[in-house]
Amino acid sequence: MTKLFMPIFFLLNILIRAGDVVKQRQVSQKWPVALFTIGVFMAGLDNGIISAALTTIYNSFGVSPTWGAWTVTLYTLGIAISVPIIGKLSDNFGRKRLFLIEIVLFGLGSLLVALSPNFTVLLIARFIQAIGGGGIFIIGSSHVLATLPKRHQGKALGLLGGMHGLSAVVGPNVGAFILHITGTWQWMFLINIPIAIFLVIMGFVKIKETKEPSSKAIDLKGTIYLSLTIIAFMFGITNIDSTAFLQSIFGVAVLPYLIAGILLLYFFLHHEKRLEIQGGDPIIAYSLLQKQTFLLTLLLGFLSGGFLATIIFIPSYVQQVLQVPPENAGFWLTPLALASGIGAGLGGFLTDKIGAIRTIFIAGVIGFSGFLLFYSFVDDLTMFVLASVLAGIGLGFLLGAPLNVLVGESASKEQYGTSLGTLSLTRQIGLTLFPTVFASFVTTGVIKIEPTFQSVFGDTMIDFEHVNKGEGYGEIIAEIEKVDDPYLQEQLLSIVASVMKSGFEHMFQVAIIVAILVTFISIIFQVIKK
Repeated sequence: MTKLFMPIFFLLNILIRAGDVVKQRQVSQKWPVALFTIGVFMAGLDNGIISAALTTIYNSFGVSPTWGAWTVTLYTLGIAISVPIIGKLSDNFGRKRLFLIEIVLFGLGSLLVALSPNFTVLLIARFIQAIGGGGIFIIGSSHVLATLPKRHQGKALGLLGGMHGLSAVVGPNVGAFILHITGTWQWMFLINIPIAIFLVIMGFVKIKETKEPSSKAIDLKGTIYLSLTIIAFMFGITNIDSTAFLQSIFGVAVLPYLIAGILLLYFFLHHEKRLEIQGGDPIIAYSLLQKQTFLLTLLLGFLSGGFLATIIFIPSYVQQVLQVPPENAGFWLTPLALASGIGAGLGGFLTDKIGAIRTIFIAGVIGFSGFLLFYSFVDDLTMFVLASVLAGIGLGFLLGAPLNVLVGESASKEQYGTSLGTLSLTRQIGLTLFPTVFASFVTTGVIKIEPTFQSVFGDTMIDFEHVNKGEGYGEIIAEIEKVDDPYLQEQLLSIVASVMKSGFEHMFQVAIIVAILVTFISIIFQVIKK
């Protein structure tokens, strides 16, 4: 129990010290930073927290896992659509106002999810939640860039980024705990209500309005183009079949959406360029997209989604390769969660001291070291903790201050929200695509278990007839547990671990490449800046 709450205690300690993020003469910003941090953690936690109860939710509404997966897909889609739009609105109409609206929407969505009479209402409520929660990180980061001097932005942005990453890591554990204590999945969402009420009241009192005044009309056509572009790409990516990754990309459930996304993106960029030339107010300034530094920052945002996706798969690695029981696998995330939080804070400090580019270089090197250890050397708890600490610190560095600071350096003051929203969108795309790739590696491992058993034992003693191909890891383990001979059972489990390890090794290879790319891009930044 103590291990479960260590990340939460760490979070509370950070929040208590949030006032130290700024100097005493900017003491008026300690409450806004703390409130934005709580909001970011609450919203980020929600997508991970539901994973612990997906099966329970499916059963309570009598829907199949395929339909049930839409509870996650719609939330992801809602976030992807909302972040660039909310970023733009916060610049023009006020960050405090948008923050309060976002919190109200998130709280309302949480209440509707908990009270949903049927699955349709649940899906609508999840989308409302996503629209409400998606922009909180953007608004908070934009507020920091607009109100704090540059020499103090790193610490505050590191705090926000750290909570963003930490929430994704500890979400499944928190969800499992709430489900275990209450016995009902509805409390996973009801717990958001008092937090949302607190944030609305204190935000209204403690946050001062900041915005960049604009009398120009909202880019409605650009907003529609952008939303449709995101929907097309996200639908295509989420429809990729992890059991047949390359083949499914060219299937009717994926390729048409990707083509539509490319065409819509072309129309969107053409519209934004023309609107900016005419003196309008585009949702994403075309001139901003022409800057090399901004495009490289967006690429780093995409790669940071790969970092985070790898971290999210580590509990499965613990269970399926290291053979840790499922009820204990989540606890192994504690070093990782703590390291990501520490890394975010340290990354913010370094960004203030040595600059964003050098901090990103260090993040790539540390992340590379952690993923290399996972790939080659992790076979016991000690090596796992060391690899987790390195990977977590690298993730914390990258999700924290440096990318947001680079965005602030590329964009004008009136573009902070828009540019941060675009960065968050690219990270969300990475966080959608990389898990699909990683799931294909893991699924391939599951598929190889049966032929491996047959090659070792001849006619296998495990009944694979009713095992769901590619998704039946738990069913295979259940069949192995029926074997009476303890020695034979141990042999079978050892073979399973060995086969699954090959799938996860491919995942860590990709993560190593991502870390190398992050390091290489930081070097390119150095060259461009000279």
